Amino acid sequence: MIAVSDHSDDDTAAIARSIATTDPRLTVLDNPDLPADWFGKQWACQTGANATSGEILVFMDADARAAPDLLVRSVNGMLRTRADFYSVLGRQEMVTFWERLLQMQVFTVLVTRFGGTEIVNRSTRASAKIANGQYLMVRRAIYDEFGGHGLVRGYVAEDLMLAQRYFELGKKTVLVEGLDQLSTRMYTSLRELMGGWRKNLFAGGRHSMPFGDRAAWLAPLLLPLPFLMQLAPPVLLVVAILFRIPALELWGAITTGVTLLTWLAYYRIARVPVLYALLFPLGAAVTLYITLSAVLRGSRVEWKGREYQSVHPASSS
Repeated sequence: MIAVSDHSDDDTAAIARSIATTDPRLTVLDNPDLPADWFGKQWACQTGANATSGEILVFMDADARAAPDLLVRSVNGMLRTRADFYSVLGRQEMVTFWERLLQMQVFTVLVTRFGGTEIVNRSTRASAKIANGQYLMVRRAIYDEFGGHGLVRGYVAEDLMLAQRYFELGKKTVLVEGLDQLSTRMYTSLRELMGGWRKNLFAGGRHSMPFGDRAAWLAPLLLPLPFLMQLAPPVLLVVAILFRIPALELWGAITTGVTLLTWLAYYRIARVPVLYALLFPLGAAVTLYITLSAVLRGSRVEWKGREYQSVHPASSS
């Protein structure tokens, strides 16, 4: 195992080095200075890959938690499906008020856009491929042949782009669920949530348009749409009540009720307290603000003290 410390300012590196002193299977590396045209995570992954060998490379985020059988099950799954690129979807831990409100908004949109893992795997379009950067696997020969993480060095959503690029190159990509084997808590505060999704929603969302990169120009219009559609019923209901418009009141009440029932189902499936469903307008409003902020920033991305310029779809190859 190779742990790469990418100039973190917490105790991650110290904890890893403490473990390495008693377990020779772990090596801790400091990531070299970031090249001008690379994103930080891709460069750290490349550093780790350069220092190891083996037929299969596994890339796992430091904040992800793995069950004891995750590695064995995922390697067996990769070999059984003869995949070149294999990714596991884990459970997303949501603890605080804002996590349960905003994470659910984003994940629900992602599920609506991409569908389940079988739909993703059966799709014949690169723009319908997606992966989970918290746990990725790739055959070493394929990784080296196409330049490692250099293949996606300038993209903010490196996991999605690896899945799409490998598929375009004729390689087999597989996405599976492993909710009992992998879990991650992505963000712990409203500030982290806003910064993280402001980074990802537009710069990465442009590459997920239904008709591929040719339709990337639609992203500023389509990305805010799910949140606007959620806000429309309760807003119109309030307007109808204030201005006493009976027909609009009925329509607003029905559509708001249907939207609420849908959110009750979403929260129950996610095993999150269902009373959060009552606050779906607040969640939609805040996520809409984050999305619009991301659209206004365009290709400029700021994350963990670094500023990047994400590759535009028109520049993709």
